[in-house]
Parts: sequence; C-alpha cells; structure tokens
Amino acid sequence: MILPIVAYGDPVLKKKAKEIDTAYPQLNELLANMFETMYAAHGVGLAAPQIGLPIRLFLVDTAPFAEDEELSEDDREQLKNFKQVFINATIIEETGNEWSFTEGCLSIPDIREDVFRNETVKITYFDENFVKHTEVYEGLIARVIQHEYDHIEGILFTDKLSSLKKRLIKGKLTNITKGKVNADYRMRFPSVKKRR
Repeated sequence: MILPIVAYGDPVLKKKAKEIDTAYPQLNELLANMFETMYAAHGVGLAAPQIGLPIRLFLVDTAPFAEDEELSEDDREQLKNFKQVFINATIIEETGNEWSFTEGCLSIPDIREDVFRNETVKITYFDENFVKHTEVYEGLIARVIQHEYDHIEGILFTDKLSSLKKRLIKGKLTNITKGKVNADYRMRFPSVKKRR
C-alpha cells in the first residue's frame, strides 16, 4: 500500500526517533508498504518519520544511481545490488574527506542543494529479521545511509545548509508547509493554522 509522505514542517520530522523491538506490530507489512511508497515516489531511501512514524527504521535501495554512466562498472554494479533495511541504527563513525553532492528529499520536493558529508560511514543496525550487523559503507551508498540516518535523528538535509542558502530557500520551504508544491506522489502536509 502506498502511504502519503509527510511534508516539511510536520513536527515528526524534527523528533529523535525511538527504537523498536521484535514485538513491533506488523513490521513486515510496514516494510513492504515503505518500499512500495519509496518506489512510487522514485526515491532511493525512506525513513519511518517520513510516513509519520517516529521510530528508528529506514530503508535504502540505490539501484537508480547505477544508471549514472560516469560511474565505474564496479560502482554501478554495487549500487544496482544495494537494498537494505536498517532498524535501530547507530552510526559509529564517519571518516574520510567531506565531499559535496546535490541532495533532495521526498519530504521536501522541488528543492535540491549541495550537501557536504564524509565519504565513509561505519554503522551498526538490525536487519528486517533482527539480525545485528556492523558494516562500513563508502561513496553514494554511505551518503544515502547518512541522509536517511539523519531522519531518525530529527535532522533534515536543509539543516546542513549555510545560513545564506537557508534564507534563499525559505519561501519554497514555507510553500511546502502550506501544500503549495508539485509532487507526483501522495503527500501529507502539516495543518496550517488560520489567522482570525
């Protein structure tokens, strides 16, 4: 089932999410719905807060990046085959040089900006079967993981922009909170209080 994606301005996107355990109800159904929602919106990652759930859960499928002809054959192959569920993730360390890449977010449609992130990330997490993993990821995979991890920490990519960039996009962000945006997928907008 395709779920509506929560838009910028909803308080759930700014909350630090809570851990879940094996007793979390209908987890497999939730994961299937999240993948379906992400694919319908042409995303490469989706975090539970983006569908209104303040839990430490996100998923990633970097296959769309594998179509970039500028990448090496090895990189394309790695991206094409990377699909993972992350439950109760904790980033242990971020290392390597910071590099810039243009990021967007399904909760913040029509805004894309350059964001600096470290090139390597070491992360511990549970998969969909609650098997614990500690892995090191690099490049675009690391970047997508860092972006989605930020969501469960209550951080948006726009929080990482310079104050000048933030001022330049302020009007667009305000419009998103009011539902004045063109997204080709279902969204849920924060309620706008009417002035008396």
